[in-house]
Amino acid sequence: MPFTADTPLLNRVNDPADIRDFSIEELEELAEELRRFILLSVSKTGGHLSAGLGTVELTLALHHVFNTPDDRLVWDVGHQSYPHKIITGRRDRMPSLRQRGGLNGFPKRSESAYDTFGVGHSSTSISAALGMAIAAKLNHEDRHSVAIIGDGALTAGMAFEALNHAGDLDANLLVILNDNDMSISPNVGGMSNYFAKLLSGKLYSTVREGSKKVLGTMPSVWELARRAEEHVKGMVIPGTLFEELGFNYIGPIDGHDMDTLVKTLRNLRTLKGPQFLHVVTTKGKGYAHAEANPCTYHGVGKFDPGSGKMETKPATGPTYTQVFGQWLCDMARQDEKLVGITPAMREGSGLVAFSEQFPERYFDVGIAEQHAVTVAAGMACDGLKPVVAIYSTFLQRAYDQLIHDVTIQNLPVLFAIDRAGVVGPDGATHAGSFDLSYMRAIPNMLIMAPSDENECRQMLSTGFAHEGPAAVRYPRGQGPGVKPAADLSTLPVGKAELRREGKGIALLAFGCVLAEALEVGEERSASVVNMRFVKPLDEAMVLDMAANHDLLVTLEDNVVMGGAGSAVNELLMQHKTLVPVLNLGLPDYYQEQGSREELLEEAGLNKDGILAAIDRFVQDNKLAKQATLA
Repeated sequence: MPFTADTPLLNRVNDPADIRDFSIEELEELAEELRRFILLSVSKTGGHLSAGLGTVELTLALHHVFNTPDDRLVWDVGHQSYPHKIITGRRDRMPSLRQRGGLNGFPKRSESAYDTFGVGHSSTSISAALGMAIAAKLNHEDRHSVAIIGDGALTAGMAFEALNHAGDLDANLLVILNDNDMSISPNVGGMSNYFAKLLSGKLYSTVREGSKKVLGTMPSVWELARRAEEHVKGMVIPGTLFEELGFNYIGPIDGHDMDTLVKTLRNLRTLKGPQFLHVVTTKGKGYAHAEANPCTYHGVGKFDPGSGKMETKPATGPTYTQVFGQWLCDMARQDEKLVGITPAMREGSGLVAFSEQFPERYFDVGIAEQHAVTVAAGMACDGLKPVVAIYSTFLQRAYDQLIHDVTIQNLPVLFAIDRAGVVGPDGATHAGSFDLSYMRAIPNMLIMAPSDENECRQMLSTGFAHEGPAAVRYPRGQGPGVKPAADLSTLPVGKAELRREGKGIALLAFGCVLAEALEVGEERSASVVNMRFVKPLDEAMVLDMAANHDLLVTLEDNVVMGGAGSAVNELLMQHKTLVPVLNLGLPDYYQEQGSREELLEEAGLNKDGILAAIDRFVQDNKLAKQATLA
């Protein structure tokens, strides 16, 4: 692919209506221009690359054939949505992608009428598109609903729940499976493309429906015809499952063959009821580096498009994810009962080394968070020691299993919760803002938040040794640079650490905000406590700070409501301790994308923000006291 910004056709496209009169040849040229534009744009901003490069032709064909936005397109997860964003009026805003105040990295309803459903987590598209199809039917609107879902997202039970429901209805729904994990040999691919166009055509559909009516009075003949049809299809296509669910299955077809895509979609647009189109694409299509390493180029920072070399910042120490990965391998060598579980996040959660060194004890369950938690519970019932590595935002999807299957039975499952608190460029859908609140309400949970890398390792050992459910939640990226010890030592459960003794103000810091608390403590001569444990709280420490200070300030990178600060408030009320408390944490709204530093500043969790909040609180309380005296 030539790395040039020369895109004459793309420059003419400001709306999908602009491409509806394009010929197949023009669409093919536009696809090449769009692919170059994506590559150059993402190389400057970072973002999701491989998925979008693989869906260029499919995106153009969909907008060419369907009357968007009246016809609804729902993209699953949204990693592949950059081509869609560019041709729906947002081309000139691509330099702001995933930056504060700029374009969101995922489809977002408030951003464009063409983003019909906001996404960021996988496997929601079929349910959402089905809901839209039902609404169209009940509202007597003649429009189409299309869900585009990747093969990985079909590992989630929710996708099959939606397929099962859709097959039982007569709603006009088209599900497109973007399959980028299989290959079609040229001969089979050509035959499959031909059959797809034939089987989606009006003639075939008419004959098929007519035959059902005629042969319906002759059950044995109809059964013979049905089986013959399945046998012919089965020689070319693997669609029996979807046919059994009630869909008319078409494919697989080459997702980079524009002519086949357009003709097949046109045919499908005329059919009624649930349709299923199987499209085979190549991740990273057109960019050799991404085709060779699609996982590496799935989500990227800034990089040189010519060499493929990515910009790297000098590492000052391991990330929290790397600390976890090393701990997992070290503990696995010590305890053969340890098993590691991930819901399709091996690389992101730091399990690559573990999967290679202990393959028989490594379990990637696919995008199935609910199953990940319950299978861990089953393992724990019979003597294994499961460690579930999961992002904070994805653990939300298994909340019932956390309660019903793990904590009610008080099973020893350790949750290593990555990307807790403020995450950054991925925006609201990926923020780990709520885990302290939603876990703290659950009985039997041991909840820890490390302030540095060594403490993270110690807490993982503590949780693993705990005879019940335990969670260690840690942020994305690097910590303050404290080198983890080589041993597997534990911490005393429920014990905080006084890091600075001062007077007047006591700062109670939960997790990674300790660094900012120490800076504030130095400036205001305040006491600073590294709380370490959210549940159980170090009650003695909190009550001692309350008895000897004029103001308590709680700090956490979690929403204020129901979080660690709320736990402190409840304790003080229980003991009828009257001391002013200022709770600082993440705000009661969804923060948009931005850097971690920008979002912490917005939340007032940097040094200046904390100082300003303390000053406002003190001033307001003075005014309130004066008003009471008056």
